[in-house]
Amino acid sequence: MRLRHPGGTPLHLGYCTNVHPAEDLDGIIAQFDTYAVPIRDRLGAGVLGLGLGLWLAAPVAGALAADPVLLAGLRRELAARGLEVVTLNGFPYRSFHDPVVKHAVYSPDWTTPARLSYTLDLARVLAGLLPDDAARGSVSTLPLAWREPWDAAMADRAARGLDRLAAGLAGVESATGRVVRVAFEPEPGCVVETTGQAITHLAGADTDRLGVCLDLAHLACAWEQPAAALKALREAGLPVVKVQLSAALETAGPQGLREYAEPRFLHQTRNPHGGAADDLDEALDRDLPGPWRVHYHVPLHADPAPPLATTTPVLREALKELAGGPEPLCDHYDVETYTWGVLPDALRPRTPAQLADGIAAELAFARAELRDLGVTG
Repeated sequence: MRLRHPGGTPLHLGYCTNVHPAEDLDGIIAQFDTYAVPIRDRLGAGVLGLGLGLWLAAPVAGALAADPVLLAGLRRELAARGLEVVTLNGFPYRSFHDPVVKHAVYSPDWTTPARLSYTLDLARVLAGLLPDDAARGSVSTLPLAWREPWDAAMADRAARGLDRLAAGLAGVESATGRVVRVAFEPEPGCVVETTGQAITHLAGADTDRLGVCLDLAHLACAWEQPAAALKALREAGLPVVKVQLSAALETAGPQGLREYAEPRFLHQTRNPHGGAADDLDEALDRDLPGPWRVHYHVPLHADPAPPLATTTPVLREALKELAGGPEPLCDHYDVETYTWGVLPDALRPRTPAQLADGIAAELAFARAELRDLGVTG
């Protein structure tokens, strides 16, 4: 959706399609009719369009990047449905809806040529999909790697990969006239878990092309204060390229969490005293001292049953810092609740229409929060 900040800057709000499992072009286009068009209609987006943060698995990204005719066809399919794309999710490489994903989502990482090739393919694709009047595009990516193993040699390979990435993005701009930036997404358990670590590991990077993807559930799970984190990023000159609107679970202790432990995704758990578990099962088995925040993206608009709560207050604090000032700190906002299919049984949508209802409600929530800050549209 196209929104406008009081300062005049256009803001783009959409939802990330990594919630859907298709990993081929036909399946992706089918998702438009099954989910995106009904969501657009529920929101009354009409001809103004619905924003999609497309997730393209590596094989389809490579095929689109190599075939201008195929890419132009995808652009037509989007336009015919009143859909637009200014951002891509380049974190999962492929197989994001396998029965068990867990640590596999971090492979290949930024020490490998495969991660660089995939990300540059996405940049080429996005340059071909961007609306003509969009100022720039963004691609979010993983925070270098999972923290283990990690040594000086790996850090050096990753740094050289980032240099090649910036050069490749410059090449995309030279060839297409479109600016695409890549955003590294701090996440619990990774080499870059916090905004402070992002500042450290991206020091010296080309900040015209590289920056941070601020996932607000991850920020909360790191127990960071939004105002302080964003102040540090500004002072370091590291841009917030993209914001993922997400909320994590929060609770005083383990009560009520057992039904959220599931086999597909990793649910890192943290307390404010430095206590950490790499998955919810581990936290429950160890009886980690509370309070807990759990990396489990839950619907933005719906509170879980007590005693569980969510980190929505952190989301609101962050949005106030990001969009409540005289100029926005970011112009790309993506709702990223990819866990609808693994929610506890009573909360899980059973039909495509129910999932579309849920995503539309999240987007309506996000739009209302931004409107409360003076954003229009």
